[in-house]
Amino acid sequence: MSSSGHVALVPQLLGWRYAALAPEVRKSFEVAAHAGAAVALAWLTRAEPRRCDVRAAALTTLPPALAGLALERAIETRLGSVRQLAVAQIAAGAALALADLRPAERLERDAGALDHLAVGAAQAVALVPGVSRMGAALTAARLLGFRRDAAARIARRAALPVLAGACGLKGLRLASSRLPRGLGAPFAAGASASLAASLAAAPLARAVDRSRTLAPFAAYRIALGAAVLIRGRAD
Repeated sequence: MSSSGHVALVPQLLGWRYAALAPEVRKSFEVAAHAGAAVALAWLTRAEPRRCDVRAAALTTLPPALAGLALERAIETRLGSVRQLAVAQIAAGAALALADLRPAERLERDAGALDHLAVGAAQAVALVPGVSRMGAALTAARLLGFRRDAAARIARRAALPVLAGACGLKGLRLASSRLPRGLGAPFAAGASASLAASLAAAPLARAVDRSRTLAPFAAYRIALGAAVLIRGRAD
């Protein structure tokens, strides 16, 4: 589940007036939340055995980077409504559930150039608001036939540089914008909350590695999206 998705959908469920804030303020807060998640992901993956594979990092980063440069502005202006975010959650949850049904025995060492490129292409889909970068990468890795533990590690390593790069780029853009004073403390609180929540979810990340099914995670995404749609109709 993406940080931006939680930032937009949870206030909708709780009746907060987050959508009434200025777009620059919302974007800045989302960058802060993503930054906290990126720091947590870097910490959680620090002890995982890994090879220094520059080619793999480049192939998983190139598709989302190119897609972001080409499509980011169009996506920001045309997508991002609460309804769209909810539908994206349902679609992403269903895709993860279906991908997890595939029999898989491949290990990390079996990953080739085309595999890394496919995982990168899946991360490009995460430009759609509400689609998680790591979730998209995990779904792609499962579709490619990797075991759950291997797919989860591939997804974490693929998502980290893309998440960090997106935070840096958006942060530089927002640094030149004029934001209302007094937002430093709320943004710091948002980044800290994202960091703490991500670290607290570490047992869940390890559970994914050991799990026999990703159905609970897929069900959570579908349920959240459905709840927002139902709440929207009730309002």
